[in-house]
Amino acid sequence: MKKDTIKILIAEYQQKIANVSFVERPYTMEDKLNYVFVGLRRVGKSYLMFQQVRHLISTGHSQEELLYFNFEDDRIASLDTDDLDLIKVCYEEMYNHKPIFFLDEIQIVEKWEKFARRLADQGYRVYITGSNARMLSSEIATTLGGRYVIRNVFPFSFREYMNLSGIDCSDKNVVYRHQTDITKSFESYFRFGGLPEVVQLSDKRTWLSSVYQRIFFGDLISRYQIRNDYALRVLIRKLAESVKQPTSFNRLANIVSASGKKISTDTVIDYLGYLKETWLVLQVENICAKLAEKESNKKYYFVDNGILNLFLIEPVTSLLENLVAIRLRQLYGEDLYFYQRGVEVDFYVMDIQLAVQVSYSLSDPETRSREVNALLKMAEQIEVKSMMIITKDEEETVESDGYSIQVVPAWKWLLSGQ
Repeated sequence: MKKDTIKILIAEYQQKIANVSFVERPYTMEDKLNYVFVGLRRVGKSYLMFQQVRHLISTGHSQEELLYFNFEDDRIASLDTDDLDLIKVCYEEMYNHKPIFFLDEIQIVEKWEKFARRLADQGYRVYITGSNARMLSSEIATTLGGRYVIRNVFPFSFREYMNLSGIDCSDKNVVYRHQTDITKSFESYFRFGGLPEVVQLSDKRTWLSSVYQRIFFGDLISRYQIRNDYALRVLIRKLAESVKQPTSFNRLANIVSASGKKISTDTVIDYLGYLKETWLVLQVENICAKLAEKESNKKYYFVDNGILNLFLIEPVTSLLENLVAIRLRQLYGEDLYFYQRGVEVDFYVMDIQLAVQVSYSLSDPETRSREVNALLKMAEQIEVKSMMIITKDEEETVESDGYSIQVVPAWKWLLSGQ
């Protein structure tokens, strides 16, 4: 790239980032640390950068100190590692400040992590975004050498969604004052998810479909040079249809092959890795399975309900469990499992020994008995301190065998902060 082009972009980006409108999110950052923000496309990683920009300016930093660069800008296609150094050189020719780096979607540039480490070693403050979880692979984590804090960025929580809708959920009486508005908003959040831009749109489904197509063709087919795009489409659809059930690699390979495009188990394993790396899906293991089964027989959930809903005909039970999975992963990270040994319990948080069932309704006596008994039988085999059944609308406390099982509507649980 030419220096003149880089200098023009640096100046242009400085004007842009100081004037961007954004919704402040509850992500706190230490001023002296370097950060890598990772997450699904359109989840709002760049806006967390802009939030930090606003914070730095409010605490006395000048606009000229900020060196923002968007590596998805089509004017800077085909950058290489040498160009990263050139960006730094161009800035130093323009200003006398020591820059604070904001590097947006830098994973597009090969060997970016070496540049990031060098900046940290030289004492620069750096903020990085990326849509690819390979940024967290063991090799790259070793290269970064503990110099960066990794922040996983999720779609809006329901609390954030409500705040954006004008209802302050920090008020402990909000449920009593705004229950009708809350339950109405929950229906939209439930079906169309929490990607920030979708909140204000009228045609949410069309926009979500366009986001998915960009993920599919840009973050999957193009990035990983996948030739069998039909097989990948079928695999994604099958994962969407089976979010509530553990699914083995072999079974997925057989289902995809039966659709007309033969695919090997090894290829399925590769494709599932790509889906995780692009943050389209998250996986949950069986807490009581042996190592081989833990790896080969997992549950897969979508990181956003709106994208999952694109594939479902009768979505409500799947969307409810998927929504709970997203929130539990956001709250507890990799400490989330399911339990399957004789009975199945949807989720288990090991650190706090919380067992969670998800059931759209407990009005059917058979369903009620099945969900409660599964929790009680699990508690005979593994330590459980608290039990919960999350429903669509129902609320009560079930007392059985010395346990109190809290039955709570999903919208209320999501607002509780648990």
